[in-house]
Amino acid sequence: MKTSEFRVQCAQKLTASIKQAADFSAFIGLDGFVDEIIHAVDMRENSQKYTRLPTIASMAERIAGAAGKSTNIEFVNERTKLGGNGPIMANALATLGLKVTYVGSLGYPRLHPVFEPFAKRAAVHSISEPGHTDAVEFLDGKVMLVKSMSLNEITWENIAARFGREKFLEHFSSSELIAFVNWTMIPFMSAIWEALLKECAGSSGVRRKIFFDLADPEKRPAEDIAHALDLISKFEQNFDVILGLNEKEAGEIAEVLGIDHKDGTPEGLSKMAREVRQKVRINTLVVHPVTYALAASEGKVDIVEGPVITKPTITTGAGDHFNSGFCLGKLLGFSNEWSLLAGVTTSGFYVKTGQSPQIKDLAEMMCNWPAR
Repeated sequence: MKTSEFRVQCAQKLTASIKQAADFSAFIGLDGFVDEIIHAVDMRENSQKYTRLPTIASMAERIAGAAGKSTNIEFVNERTKLGGNGPIMANALATLGLKVTYVGSLGYPRLHPVFEPFAKRAAVHSISEPGHTDAVEFLDGKVMLVKSMSLNEITWENIAARFGREKFLEHFSSSELIAFVNWTMIPFMSAIWEALLKECAGSSGVRRKIFFDLADPEKRPAEDIAHALDLISKFEQNFDVILGLNEKEAGEIAEVLGIDHKDGTPEGLSKMAREVRQKVRINTLVVHPVTYALAASEGKVDIVEGPVITKPTITTGAGDHFNSGFCLGKLLGFSNEWSLLAGVTTSGFYVKTGQSPQIKDLAEMMCNWPAR
């Protein structure tokens, strides 16, 4: 448990770093979704009022009860927003003050209207139509119902034709932070990484940060996951590589690597994270369960608890906001502990308010910490 003094010190350092953050450039890609945030109706009282199915288990029971029969489950759209791991992370980084360039699937040849506010904060370039997600949110998690065929157009060839090979390599070679996310839903992401490793190693004399998020790889074959991890490790030659995982994803990666992941305690996850990092051979492995986050780097594991948000406004995108806050901390030269605190606070502010925070919002939450 970190003290209030620890949080106040980080808040003060963040506040003093606002101008420094504005000098950082980030190059992010490559997915893009239109997200509908949805509640599943349990009982409807009238045209305006209903109670929602509270848990994933209650939804599963409702569906299981229809086996051999049929049923109707009503969904209520709470809001429609920009989605995809990349746009959410990039939009959060831009709100934190960074200079962001984004390439991905945001509408082609015309930008989808849901991304227009994002395009006012960042330099946005689209090379395909977005996917679509029905994010059914429950009190204990969410179920993402995804249509992602348009992401098949995210290829090295289309990047070259629709954005520009030289422009892409220029951003890749100069940005202080690079992030490639949602490997799972982009079938040709590994091929793009192979092209980058071949064409532009990214060495500029200064080790920059590169962030990867596989994004729920359960549906991909183990050999594909192992190949992706091998490619990620090769970027470590020229970058400080950060691999971000939620708790479920960490278990899936451990399974592929033959590492025990049965112990879900913070101690068990710490041991697993240390072993995964050793096998993947990267600078930093981050695992963010719901209530805390940990980072394994150079044999050491740091753990920081997140703020307690008793009445979440939204949970879809919380992990991507964590990633943006953690990466901001690392860009600022923060320790893993302070970077984790920046991550969980960014996520907590978003879950509480439904809005991406500015740095001043992070500092304020750190000084007025929601507690149990």
